[in-house]
Amino acid sequence: MENKKNINTVYMVEMALLIAIILLMAFTPIGYIRTLGLEITLIVVPVAVGAVTLGPAAGAVLGAVFGITSYIQCFGMSPFGAVLLSINPVYTFIVCVFSRVLMGWLTGWLYQVFLKSSLLKKVSVALANLCCPLMNTLFFMGTLTLFFYQTDYIQGIAQGMGAGNPLIFILLFVGVNGLVEAVACFVVGSAISQALKKAVKRTS
Repeated sequence: MENKKNINTVYMVEMALLIAIILLMAFTPIGYIRTLGLEITLIVVPVAVGAVTLGPAAGAVLGAVFGITSYIQCFGMSPFGAVLLSINPVYTFIVCVFSRVLMGWLTGWLYQVFLKSSLLKKVSVALANLCCPLMNTLFFMGTLTLFFYQTDYIQGIAQGMGAGNPLIFILLFVGVNGLVEAVACFVVGSAISQALKKAVKRTS
């Protein structure tokens, strides 16, 4: 009973800490690298860490916190998001929030799948931390394209890039952004996840 209580306490402390980190990153320059187009976000790192160390449900909650802060950015803090918000607030909410909830949940679920595989068990943490930013890019850009590709704003961006179809638009628009997010989460997220898992194991 005491052991279960200790585990629950550690779980709540880690969740609170990761939520605080997401909020700190979201509203300070350390969370976003501003570019001419889509911002590069490093907030996928604490989401991935939580999903791996605390499970899919925690990943979904952390993804929701990330998504809500991303939606708040659309109210004047992100020029790109502000335009999307002016076009359709509901679709913008889905793009910002739903995609991140799904990303967080799936990261935790995939980690558990990798962990059960004899071939992937040793690299399960690294793989999950790599999948997280890739899914963030995939789901965000997928929903963005689904809801906004035919709007004049996105069409203007696509034509300026020379993108003749949605797939080319996604590849050109993401560009270096997706690569930076993936590398950051793969390296930093994997290291933090491994350290936290060891700490939790010692505590339990």
